Amino acid sequence: MMKITAAMTHILSAATVVAAVVGPAHAEGTAPGQGLSLELNGAQPSDKGCRLTFVVANNLGADLSKAAFEIALFNDAGVVDRLTVLDFKDLPAGKTKVTRFDLAGTDCAKLGRVLINSATECVGAGVEPATCLRSLKTATKTGIAFGL
Repeated sequence: MMKITAAMTHILSAATVVAAVVGPAHAEGTAPGQGLSLELNGAQPSDKGCRLTFVVANNLGADLSKAAFEIALFNDAGVVDRLTVLDFKDLPAGKTKVTRFDLAGTDCAKLGRVLINSATECVGAGVEPATCLRSLKTATKTGIAFGL
């Protein structure tokens, strides 16, 4: 049986304090629901082409007066079909919003992937321009690959 010395007790106590302090801070920084989340929720044919529906949630802790992303559309063969900018306009802090975009001349059945290429605008009080892309979490409810 191992004897626990005073030095070992101090080390264990220090480790417990560090875990108590660092643990919650780490968990807080990686909590799901923090940052900006963008979900490709639907892709339906429209009279103009393909209508993409997005659900966006701003959990940055600050209002965004403007958020826009350049996306790359890949066809079903994996070739870039086009680049376009989607303007989500204002995104109030703590709010979830549904937005639709009609992409003229795009066939939903031939859309294989949507890639977020960059954040062209990310404007809000106290928000750095790189925040929108750096904090972005993506998801899809469609058969189309979607992400960064």
